[in-house]
Amino acid sequence: SVVIQECYVQNTAREYAKLYAAEAEPLEGFGEVPEIIPIFLIHRPANNIPYATVEEELVGEFVKYSVKDGKEVNFLRRDSEAGQKCCTFQHWVYEKTNGNLLVTDLQGVGMKLTDVGIATLAKGYKGFKGNCSFSFIEQFRALHQCNEYCEMMGLKSLRTTHQKQRKATSTKSKNLPNSSTVKKMVPKKAREHREFISSEH
Repeated sequence: SVVIQECYVQNTAREYAKLYAAEAEPLEGFGEVPEIIPIFLIHRPANNIPYATVEEELVGEFVKYSVKDGKEVNFLRRDSEAGQKCCTFQHWVYEKTNGNLLVTDLQGVGMKLTDVGIATLAKGYKGFKGNCSFSFIEQFRALHQCNEYCEMMGLKSLRTTHQKQRKATSTKSKNLPNSSTVKKMVPKKAREHREFISSEH
């Protein structure tokens, strides 16, 4: 069910957030680390909706720090400490999983996040499949701008690797000019045609 999947996704993301916190907290000047609040599944056999989720109520201004499709970069994300640390968390997970997994939809109140999503490449990652399209991973790679927290965590910039990959694909296509393959095929067809004519006479 969708509810069970949501629970599984959020709690998987929460495990990554705990690992991130363990690496970030000891760093000088990093400060408070975003946390993904736990979401609990309750089973209500007598109810017509047998599964429900329970989580801590977040009080305060609810902010979307990262948006699913990655196209919208809101100012609270870019300019707030929580927003920057969320972007760093995404970058850290991306690097940790070799670009196979990305936590998306980071939203919540201050440093407490909920309702998150996970995007994985089509094949999934370590037996886990996300609930968001893998195109979010490509968009993140193209749009992410490192901030001071990425630097503190020692994360590699995604800009250079992305440009290198693009250059590599464009040179590959130059090595395979279409014109030569076409030329090779033309005389063969002409030959077949001539044979066809000679056999008729």
